[in-house]
Amino acid sequence: MLRKQPLNFNWKYTPDFKEVYINSSFDDTSFTTVQLPHSNIETPYNNFDEKIYQFESCYRKKIWIDSIASDERVLIHFEGVMTYAKVYLNGQYLGDHKGGYTAFKIDLTEAAKFDADNELVVYVDSQERNDIPPFGFVVDYLTYGGIYREVSLEYRHNIHFESIAVKTNDIIKNSEMSIDLYVHNQLKIKDHLTCICDLKLNNQSHHQFSLDFTLMGEHKESLTISESLKDIKLWDLDNPTLYTLEVTLLRNGKLLDHHEIRIGFREVEFRKDGFYLNREKIKIRGLNRHQSFPYVGYAMPKSAQYKDADLLKYDLALNTVRLSHYPQSKHFLDRCDEIGLLVFDEIPGWQHIGDEAWQDVALQNVKEMILTDINHPSVIIWGVRINESQDDDCFYEKTHQLAKSLDDSRQTGGVRCIRDSHLIEDVYTYNDFVHTGKNQGLDKKKAVIKSEKPYLVTEYNGHMFPTKKFDNESHRVEHALRHLNVMEASAADDLISGAIGWCMFDYNTHKDFGSGDKICYHGVMDMFRIPKYAAYTYASQQHDTPVMHIASSINIGEYEASLLQDICIFTNCDYVELYKNNTHINTFRPNYEKYPHLLHPPIIVDDFVGSAIMDNENFSKNDALIVKNLLASVSKNGTNLKFTDKLKMAWIFLKYKMNTRDAEDLYTKYFGGWGGSATDYVFKGYKDGECVTEVQKSQVFNPELKVSVDSSELIEDITYDTTRVVLELVDEYDQSIIYAHDAIRLSCEGPIEIIGPKMISLIGGSIGFWIKTSGETGTANLHIHSERFKTITKEIKVTKLI
Repeated sequence: MLRKQPLNFNWKYTPDFKEVYINSSFDDTSFTTVQLPHSNIETPYNNFDEKIYQFESCYRKKIWIDSIASDERVLIHFEGVMTYAKVYLNGQYLGDHKGGYTAFKIDLTEAAKFDADNELVVYVDSQERNDIPPFGFVVDYLTYGGIYREVSLEYRHNIHFESIAVKTNDIIKNSEMSIDLYVHNQLKIKDHLTCICDLKLNNQSHHQFSLDFTLMGEHKESLTISESLKDIKLWDLDNPTLYTLEVTLLRNGKLLDHHEIRIGFREVEFRKDGFYLNREKIKIRGLNRHQSFPYVGYAMPKSAQYKDADLLKYDLALNTVRLSHYPQSKHFLDRCDEIGLLVFDEIPGWQHIGDEAWQDVALQNVKEMILTDINHPSVIIWGVRINESQDDDCFYEKTHQLAKSLDDSRQTGGVRCIRDSHLIEDVYTYNDFVHTGKNQGLDKKKAVIKSEKPYLVTEYNGHMFPTKKFDNESHRVEHALRHLNVMEASAADDLISGAIGWCMFDYNTHKDFGSGDKICYHGVMDMFRIPKYAAYTYASQQHDTPVMHIASSINIGEYEASLLQDICIFTNCDYVELYKNNTHINTFRPNYEKYPHLLHPPIIVDDFVGSAIMDNENFSKNDALIVKNLLASVSKNGTNLKFTDKLKMAWIFLKYKMNTRDAEDLYTKYFGGWGGSATDYVFKGYKDGECVTEVQKSQVFNPELKVSVDSSELIEDITYDTTRVVLELVDEYDQSIIYAHDAIRLSCEGPIEIIGPKMISLIGGSIGFWIKTSGETGTANLHIHSERFKTITKEIKVTKLI
C-alpha cells in the first residue's frame, strides 16, 4: 500500500451515545482520553453483572489527513470493534460493520478534508444483538466491548490489492505456490497492469517472477498466479522458516500498490489415519484458547498476545491451539507462525444458529476470517460451523463452499458435540466429553462417526471437572490425571488425529455457566495464566527442558482422615530418587504400564519409608517388608484392612509379642510424623544418568512473597506495551504455598500504569496483574506493598520505537 498510519493514541471516549456526538463541532473535552486497544469498561475479576459492558458508547478522534492525488483514496482500517460499529467523518455517515471478531475498512475519501484536521466519530454498540453471531441464545463466554484492537489510516490508489492470498500446500507435490490477487478497481477502468513478485528469505531475494494482466472494468476483480519454485525451506514445528513475499502492482511503470507478506511453505493434510505436516504424521496435542484477560476483556496489545502463544508452545509444550470460538488477534497468529504452533481457526458462534440475516453475517465472517488469516502458515484448518450447533445442511453447505472458493489449500472442519452428524466439511471435528475419571479417555472414532473421513477431537474435560487453583489437593490431582488419561487415549489411537483440550486458562462467563461467580474454572491455568497441576501434565510431554512437578505438599492433614495417598510426579525425567531426612528411600520410574503411549508418563511415588523399618527395628528382612506394607495400607485405607492383611498383622503381633500400642507407635514413627521434627523430602530427577532437577519439600517456616515480571523492559510502538507481573507465596525451597490469601496493595511511579484494581489478594497462593506504558519514556518503579512482607519494588524501563 502507499502508506499506513497507526491511530491508536489519544482517543476521546464516553460510555454513552447521543446523536449530537456525531457533529464535527461538538466539544468533547469532557470525554475521557483513552488509548487503543481499549475496553469500554473495566470489569471486576469475578461476581459482576455481565450487562455492565453491554451498552452503546462513542469514540472520537481528531485525525490529520494528508492531501492525496486525484487517483488515490484514504481508508480507515479497524482490526476489531465489539460488537457493531458505525463510522462518521466530519459529521457524515460512511459505513458500518456487524461483528466484533473480524477486521473491516471504511472509505473516508468523500467526507475527508485534506491537509487538515478531520473529526472521526465511531459509534459502538456492545450489546448482545440477536442479528450478530454468536448471539441469539446463551453463550458460554463474555464478549466485552469497545475498540479493542488497533486502528490505522491507509492511503491507497484507486486500483489496489484488496487482499492477497498465498497458497503453499502444493510445495512438496508440485514445487509450486499460487497467489490469488483480489483487485479493487474503484473507477471500473479497463487497463493493462503488471504484478511483480519477489520472494525473499532473510532479506535476500530467493525468486522473482511477474505477470501482465488486463483489468476488465469491474469494481472487484481477481486473478491467480502460479509459480514453480526451487530449494524451498519448509515451515515445520521445530524450524518454522518464514519468507517475505513482496508484491508490487504497476501501471505503465507507475507504482499503484505494494505489500510485504510473511509466508511459510508447508503441506498440511488430515487423513483418515491422522494428521500430516509435510507428509510426516504428527499427533495433535493442544488446548483451546479464549482471547480474554482479567479486567480489560479482549483489549490487550501485541506483547500480551505473543506471551500467550509462547506459554502454549514453550510452557505447556503443545503443538496446536484452537481459537475458540472466533478469529483472534493477528499478533497471536504472527507469533504462532514464528514459533511453529499449529492453529485451528474458526468463525464466531456458540450452539445457536440465527435467522437468514444472522446467517448472512456468519457467511461474511467466513470470508473475512479466511482473507485475513490465509497467509499464516500456522493455520491448518478452517472451522466453518457454529461451535456445537445442530445440523443445518443448507447453511453449512454455504459456509463450506464459500471457504473452499476462497482457499482450496486447507481442509474445513465444523466443531460438533453430536454423533453421526451430517458431515459436509472435510474433517469430523468433535467435542468428546466421555471421560469421567475412571472410564475410557475418549470414544473410539467408529462410535462417533461411521465415515472414513479424518477425525479430530476438539474439546475434552473442561466442564466435566471444573477445578480451582485453590481446590483441595486430591481434586487438583484428579483434574491433572483426567487430562493425562485423555492424552493417553489420543496417543493410543491412530484413527484420531489428536485432541485439543478445554482449555488453556479460566475465563469469565455468563450467569448460566461457571461456578456462580462468573468464572468458568475449566483451564489448566487460572485467568492470570498461572499453572494448576494439570498444566504440568502437558509441560512434561517434551524433551528439551527438564520438568519435575511434585503434585503434593506431602502434608497428611490435606487428606481425608490424614491418610497420605500416593504422590504423582509430572516429569520428563528418566527416573526420580527420593530422599527423606537425607536418607535414600527409593528410585521411582515412569508408569508406562498405565500410560504406554505417552512420551513421558507420570511417576507414582508409593513408598516414603524405604528400608528404614528393616534397618531400625527388630524384624527379619521378610517381616520388615510385611510390616511396611501393612502400615502403608493403613496410611492409605485406614484400619479397614483386607482379611489376609489382618491375618498377617495377627501373625506379626504374635511372633514379636506386640500389641496395638506398639503398632500405633510404629505407624506414628514411619507414616504419621506426629510429634517429631519436621520431615524433609528431596526429589532428584535424572536424565541420561545425570541429575538435572531437584525439588525439596518440607514444612513452611520462612514464607516469601516472590515477584516475577515477564519483561522488565517495555517498548511502546504503534500501541502501548504491557507485561504481566505474578505474585506468589513460596517457601524457603521456592515451592508454592497454595492456601494463602494475603492482601496486597499496588502502586507505581513513572511512565507506567497498573491495569485493574490497586488492592488485590492472593488467590490460591498467587495472583497476577498487568502493567502498561503511559505514553512517556524513562524508568518506572512498581511497588508491591504487603503488611507481612513489607514493600517490594521492581524497576521497569520504558522506551519508544516511534
